[in-house]
Amino acid sequence: MPRYTRKSAILAAKEATAGVDAAPTGAANALLVSNQSINPLNATNVDRDNVRAYFGGSEQLVGTAYKEVSFDIELAGSGTAGTAPPWGALLCACGFAETTAATPARIEYTPITDNVPSVTIYYYMDGVLHKLLGARGNCEISAGIGEIPKLKFTFQGIDGGDTVAATPATTLSAFKTPVVINDANSGDVTLGGALAAGAVTGGQGYPGKGLSLSLGNEVQFVPLTSSEGIDLTGRAVSGKVSLDLTPAQYVAAMADVKANVVTTLSYQFGTQAGNIVLLFGPAVQRLSPSYEDYNGRAMASYDLRFVPKSGNDELRLVLL
Repeated sequence: MPRYTRKSAILAAKEATAGVDAAPTGAANALLVSNQSINPLNATNVDRDNVRAYFGGSEQLVGTAYKEVSFDIELAGSGTAGTAPPWGALLCACGFAETTAATPARIEYTPITDNVPSVTIYYYMDGVLHKLLGARGNCEISAGIGEIPKLKFTFQGIDGGDTVAATPATTLSAFKTPVVINDANSGDVTLGGALAAGAVTGGQGYPGKGLSLSLGNEVQFVPLTSSEGIDLTGRAVSGKVSLDLTPAQYVAAMADVKANVVTTLSYQFGTQAGNIVLLFGPAVQRLSPSYEDYNGRAMASYDLRFVPKSGNDELRLVLL
């Protein structure tokens, strides 16, 4: 009988010990995803390359191997300010710490270098369960005009096996409806503002097409004789922005680019408490200026580099 891609489910749970199955369930750990895919065995195949008295290839032996999955999750809050979203464990497994703050109530995510958490991921594909253990990964954030903001995750995990298993029933009520990025519910990209207690003050706002960025994690599968695991060995946050600038603003921005100026950058969308998202970088460099034709308008586009100011602070994601 045929198997269907849409008869899938992805579950993920934080591991108490890296690489030890956290046994996620459809009731407690199901993810609301789109654009999902899986590489069920990313293997280094070893060719035997035997010499015989006739032409023909030798079989290859499966050597070290891991699994890899990717999927998108809508970037929305939990619906209640100060309550963590259902995708929080995934972002933590991409090298972030999750903290709860008050006045106002909010959840904040900040980068970490040491002791990065891991997750167990169950990927059900219409009758087959693929397990990833000790999974860690990378995330891209897409929040462009006219789009649903999304977290685009890619994870590597230790091969936890494959079994015949029915796709479980899933509870997805923790995932709230996101906003579409538009003029009514999104602010401008602001340069030069200051962040305190989840709010940005000062600076200059510029109309634009939203913001996209990547954590730039270096994710490595490390196979050893007595153990294997997935490590995060580096991070370089980058992004892209297109702004609608006046001639004077464009010339000033070009001078900043040439002078290697770094500035704060913030971008906020959402209007209802519990579903407001703020992205903030304390030291962002604009690079590679170019023009983009956007419905006849000449937009100023820049590559962005988010650099640490005092360490593990180059990007902050705040849910209000």
